[in-house]
Amino acid sequence: MPKTLEKARKAIAKKRGGAIEALHAKSRDSRRLHKAQVRDDRLEKMSEARRKRDQPLITRIAFFQEATRENENKPLELPAIQKKIAEFCHQHDEEYHEMKKARRQGRAPSTKEDLLRMKMEALHKEERDGFYLPDLTNEKTAAMLDRWDGNWAFLTNLTWIKIQASGRSAPASFPPQTN
Repeated sequence: MPKTLEKARKAIAKKRGGAIEALHAKSRDSRRLHKAQVRDDRLEKMSEARRKRDQPLITRIAFFQEATRENENKPLELPAIQKKIAEFCHQHDEEYHEMKKARRQGRAPSTKEDLLRMKMEALHKEERDGFYLPDLTNEKTAAMLDRWDGNWAFLTNLTWIKIQASGRSAPASFPPQTN
């Protein structure tokens, strides 16, 4: 939560010796308050954009956290991981087919349907080329993933890998590099 405006307001009040009631529209203090408000708004907007950008990865990690909890926090074998990856990638298939079936013949797909289709295509492409996830074959990572509480900073402590559809896995770094 940005606090620049609070700090500027407090400093101006202290300088004036009380509450801020009457400021001239073009005074230095009013410009200072305006500048602080604009900065707080910009920081809040950037924070929201970052949260929105990181949400798909957090959803993915929560899915695989649940998978390790189902396995009693023990490491998973590669075939089990690939099965969970396929389950994750195909989780929207049913909803997409329902939307497609509900659409009348000859109508263009809705925006929601298009977004869902693009999301599914991206997941399938990533599944084929190398799916990015915590290393669930590692006992230490599986135990740490169980302790994860949704905090983004904690994710740097986990070991990350990319698993291809062919079964090959390669180490990866966090956060993922987008091309």
